[in-house]
Parts: sequence; structure tokens; C-alpha cells
Amino acid sequence: MATSSSGGDKFTRNLVIGMVALVVVVGASFSYFGSKGSTTAAIPSSVSKDDGYGIVFNADVPNVPTIDIYEDFQCPVCARFEAINGITLEKAIEEKKAKVVYHVLSFLGTESILAANAAACASDEDKFLAFHKAFYANQPAENAGAIDATFLKSIGAAIGIDSPKFAACVDNGGYSDWVKNVAEAGAKANVNSTPTVFVNGKELDRNTEYFNVEAFTKAIAG
Repeated sequence: MATSSSGGDKFTRNLVIGMVALVVVVGASFSYFGSKGSTTAAIPSSVSKDDGYGIVFNADVPNVPTIDIYEDFQCPVCARFEAINGITLEKAIEEKKAKVVYHVLSFLGTESILAANAAACASDEDKFLAFHKAFYANQPAENAGAIDATFLKSIGAAIGIDSPKFAACVDNGGYSDWVKNVAEAGAKANVNSTPTVFVNGKELDRNTEYFNVEAFTKAIAG
């Protein structure tokens, strides 16, 4: 795992401890959030059932690596992953150098479900990546009660979403059944912590490739 230039070994040790604690938490929650999905779930735009109900970018671009990212919007390590690698992934999408699939999980409880639903609502506005980036930049403390419809709509407003459709989708949990489907697919893929990243079906090494932008960039090149 990469070290921080300012924190040294202490930073690395704390991050490892945090990641171990996260695995324990998500493992405890997975038996509930990995419950059976719905065959009648409303599906947001850009979602592929064949890709584990993930939100897909560059689905039709040939001869590029496929990057599967499993995350939970409440996961603080996911926020760190986004801060380090978000620009690299956005560039790979923009330049059509990879097929990228975001699997939005709900390991950490009700607020994770609300955030995942809102991200799907943003996808219908062609704003998933903008919502994704803005949310992590303003991520509240885990299960603090801060992630509600008002907060999620404020994230939408900050990235230019002002449609009544988005507001209604957030308020009504229009894609909550889809969130269950993503969880079920994640369980079938044996994902038990977040973030988890696969390139062409092979899991990256979280100790060396997740938090080092150079190593990550090389790994996703396929």
C-alpha cells in the first residue's frame, strides 16, 4: 500500500486499521443487503443487467479493458479512492480507453441506499459522474443522519440538476429495488468490502494498486 508523503508509517498503519474495520462492518451488513433482488425493479439509464446491474460507461467500445468498481457512498475509504483515482477514471471514460462499470452497493445501511438511489436518479440526468464526484467531496460522517433527501437534492443542485423528475426520484426512492439488485449481484461476485476493483475480471491488489495513482493507472490499462 502506498504511504502518505506527510503521514509516513503512522498514516499507513491507520489506513490499514480503518480498512480492516471497514471489512468487519460490511461483512456484518452484507447478509441483509445481499438479499434477493427484484425482477420488476425500475432500472436507471446506462445500467446493464449483464454487468451486475452496474452503471456502465463505454459499453459499446471494442477492445478496451473492463473496469468494475464496487463502492458504497458512505464508505470513507471509497472517498479516498475517488480523491486519488477519480480523475484517472473520468479520463479513461472520456477518452474511451476503458469500459467502466460502477456497482453502487449499500453495505453500510439506509443512508447508503438513499445515496445509491440518488446517484441512479442523477444517471437519468446524464450526471452520474458529476454526482459521484460531488458526493464524495462532501461525504458526511457514516450513519450520522445527514444523508437525506434534502442533502441529496442539494448535491444535485450543485451540479446543475434542477428537474422535478430528479427531485421526485430522490424523494420517492424510485430505484431502491435496483439497489437491492446491485447488492445481490455483488454477493454473487463475492464482493465483501468496498472499494473493490476488477480489471478484466481480475481483482486489483488493494495493498499496492488502489491508493497509488501511478500503479492504478498502469493496472487499468489492461
